[in-house]
Parts: sequence; structure tokens; C-alpha cells
Amino acid sequence: MFKNKKIFVLGMGKSGCAVARLLAKDNHVLITDVKCDSLDLIKELEALGVNVIITKNQEEIFDDSYDYVVKNPGVRLDHPIVLKAQKYHIPIITELEVGYRYLPEVKVVGITGSNGKTTTTMITYEFLKSAGLPVHLAGNIGFPLCDQIDDIHKGDIIVTEVSSHQLVNLDKFKADIAVLTNLYQVHLDFFGTYEKYKLNKMHIFDNQDNNSIAILNKDDQEVMDMTMGIKANKKYFSAQAQDKADIYIKDGNFIYDGDTILNVSDIRVKGMHNYENIMAAILVAKEFDVSNLVIKEVLNNFAGVEHRIEFAGKLNGREFYNDSKATNVDSTITALKSFDNEVVLILGGLDRGHSFEPLLPYLKNVKHIVCYGETKKRIAEFASKHNIDVTVTDDLEEAVHAAYNISLEGDTILFSPACASWDQYKDFEQRGCDFKKIVSTLV
Repeated sequence: MFKNKKIFVLGMGKSGCAVARLLAKDNHVLITDVKCDSLDLIKELEALGVNVIITKNQEEIFDDSYDYVVKNPGVRLDHPIVLKAQKYHIPIITELEVGYRYLPEVKVVGITGSNGKTTTTMITYEFLKSAGLPVHLAGNIGFPLCDQIDDIHKGDIIVTEVSSHQLVNLDKFKADIAVLTNLYQVHLDFFGTYEKYKLNKMHIFDNQDNNSIAILNKDDQEVMDMTMGIKANKKYFSAQAQDKADIYIKDGNFIYDGDTILNVSDIRVKGMHNYENIMAAILVAKEFDVSNLVIKEVLNNFAGVEHRIEFAGKLNGREFYNDSKATNVDSTITALKSFDNEVVLILGGLDRGHSFEPLLPYLKNVKHIVCYGETKKRIAEFASKHNIDVTVTDDLEEAVHAAYNISLEGDTILFSPACASWDQYKDFEQRGCDFKKIVSTLV
């Protein structure tokens, strides 16, 4: 816990405001951002004793008198405040680390990975909640841990999604059960190299010991290689290794500890990527003795995560899917694998300089690409190079209308942008909601 400390909070996103509220009870807190559109939020924080400063010149209000810097996970590692804090030897931490230090004696499940961590987190939470266990959902999934501290009690379970950005500045955080879903080349604009990104992901295991559990994807060779030296007891899920894993798929059945839990036909969400997420979640659930009946009931009803290959409506024989959470090429590949009919694919967003070439082997069912946003020119060049029909638009609304006009009855219109949202939206959630709103207004 923190008491009588002077704390500099960098960023007024959900996590920044949550940590400021919690720390303001016993500490001197300053929170800053370059802008804030909510006067009510500023007044709320100031009423709690938080010093709120909105300025583009944040360096001018920062000095060596602070005990901690709590940074928004998305703040770059070369941000002037981060570099200055390092020069002053001031610890830099994130909201998740702060929240962890306020926890009573609980069990923490930390779930990370390049793709699938949100779905795995949600399914795990639903398993435990449906089993009647005292469980809380937290982390990168949109529910800051700091906002929930007052409701958490000794003996509870915390299921938290942990992003690569959060893992950078963890210190004491310990996951009793850590899940690593997979590793792909993402967030290279933030970490610089894939090797640095992979090493950063390994921080989820840093404070584990031989009483901890690591749940790992046996089919991902990089996961297997990177986790060779961790101290935790390893448990594996696999769609390929069969009886060499703790849970695997055989003849369409999920097999755990020699028993058939359920068949893929019993699961509402489809696709091998979802089956992998489900297996990881089942391994967590079994550590808490969740019954096969509860697992089957949850999976009979679980329809997926919002903004992740989410069914968004049907109009004149065309089905629309919202995959706004696909902020990288690998996530879009996962979405493309889910459809075997003709697809009109909407791509676009923030230009991180990443290549779209890895999409090529998965575009066999894509009849047309519609692109928009900052990356539209590069996407158009990629499509033209490979003789794929392409339409260039300025924004998402124009793109959706173009995709609908191009499509025919029986087609899927898939919004899986393969880019971050920040060129035109504050986050992928806002982008996904806008997509669904546009679809709902089509006539």
C-alpha cells in the first residue's frame, strides 16, 4: 500500500483516473494529460484532493520530488517524463501494480498473450462466476483493478487481463496462475523489436515460484522456447499434441484428465482460435474444481466478446461482423480463418508502418478490400500489387457503405482493420461501436 507519498500520474484514461481515486485517500496525487474533454471528471478528482493539470508541457510540472510515477500503459517508453523519472531514479509503475499492492490475501489469475487474452479472460471469469466462486474481473479488459479494491475480500479470486504495456512496469505483481495464450509479432512500434516484445511478455512469470501455475500453448513453439526456464508448474493446452497436453482436442472432443468434457458442437463460438482460448480457460477452472456441467453450460451460452468477430447484423442476405479489436495483422488472420464464404474485408486505421503481406495466404475468400484512414494508401498498394480488387475511402462510414454496395447476397462484410484505431478514434471500442451504429442505419 501507499501512504503519505507524492505521486505523479501520467495520463487520464480509465486506469489513470482509477489509480488517482485510490491513491488520493492517503497520498499527495497529481494527475496530468494533454487534454481532457470532461469537466465533470476533473471536478470529481479535484473534490478527492487530486491536483489535476491539463498541459502539453508536462515536463515543466515534473521534478525529482516525486516518490512514484504511475503511467498510463500506452504512454511510450521514450516519453520525456519516463526518461526524466529514470534519470531521477523514481520508480515507474502502472495502475495494475498499484492495485495489486492494495489487495488482501487473494488468488490472482493473470492472462496475457498476443491474441485471445480478452476472450480467455472472459470465459475464465464466466466459469468461476457460474460455479458460485467469489471472483472479480479486472485489468486491461476495461475494469481497472484500483476501482474494485473496496469490494475485494480475503479469499476472493481476481481474473485479470494483462497487456504487454502493463507488463513493462510491474514489480511486485504476482499471478498465482499465469496464462500465456500465444506469441505473435505485435506492438513493435512500442517495443522496437520482436525479441524485446517476447522478453517483456515473460514478466508475467517473474514473481512465480514452484507453488504457482503457468498455463501454456503447447502448439506455439515460441511460447515453449521462451518459458523453458520459468519456475512455475506448467500445464499445457493443445489442438495438435493430443495426449501430450493436459487438455487437448480429439475427434472433436475436449479431453481433460482422460475425460471428455464436451464436444465442439456444444460450443456457441466457433473457430480453432476460440477452442484454444477455451482450453486455456478450462485449465484455470479446473484449478478451482469447476465441474464439467458448469463448463458446458457456460460454453453453450457464451456468444463471444464484443468487438472480437462479433456478429453485427444481417441485411439483404449479407452478414456483418465487427472485429474492431483486430489492431494487428495476426488478429485479422484469425478472423479470416473463421469464414469460408466470400468476404468483403474492411481494413484501415493508424499507420504503424507494419506490413500487410502476412495477410496474403488468408485472402482466398476475400473478393474485395475496402480501406480507409491513415493506412489507406499502403493497403491499396498492397491489394493492387496482388491483383485484389480494392476501394479507397476516407472514413469508416464511407467504407461500410462501399462494402455493402460491393457485396452480394450470401457475402460476409468483415470489419477487421489490422490497425490501431487512434487515427480517427480514441480506442477500438469506440471504433467498433461506430461500425455497429453505421450498420444499423443502412437502408
